[in-house]
Amino acid sequence: MSNNPTHLVTRSGLELSVRPAGAQDGPILTQLFHHVSHEDLRFRFLSGLNEIGPEQLRALTPIDDGNALSFLAFDAESGAAVASAMLVSDAAGERGEVAISVDADYRHRGVGWTLLSFMADQAEARGLSIIESIESRANVAAIELERDMGFTVEEYPGDSTLVLVRKTLRAG
Repeated sequence: MSNNPTHLVTRSGLELSVRPAGAQDGPILTQLFHHVSHEDLRFRFLSGLNEIGPEQLRALTPIDDGNALSFLAFDAESGAAVASAMLVSDAAGERGEVAISVDADYRHRGVGWTLLSFMADQAEARGLSIIESIESRANVAAIELERDMGFTVEEYPGDSTLVLVRKTLRAG
């Protein structure tokens, strides 16, 4: 994976510069998550978390075992960090779980859609067959976005407050 930024344009015309996140990005991630709504934090971490701590920050940067990819997206014009995206694959290299968080000021501008598409491309490039995400049933906006992108929605085993959204990238 190259450390060169990837340039993306959202459907609203917002230009993004996306690059891998690293251990040195703790301060950027801390600042970004101060601009993620409390509701979105709850949906992202599936808890009542009001802010992220050191353990969550470490989890948002690459893991040395090669099963995780983490990216930061920046507003290409202002340079502000606007989103974080992560993909963690299973040990078999067949499935990947994706999670995305977007700065509240950049919601409804196509950032989530664009990053989810980018992460699906990353997953496919790694040879994964399926990407999925565990969503709170209350996170209607994310579930609708994922449905629009071809994900299916299933009951999450053992927890009626959650759903599993899944997209097949290629036949496995």
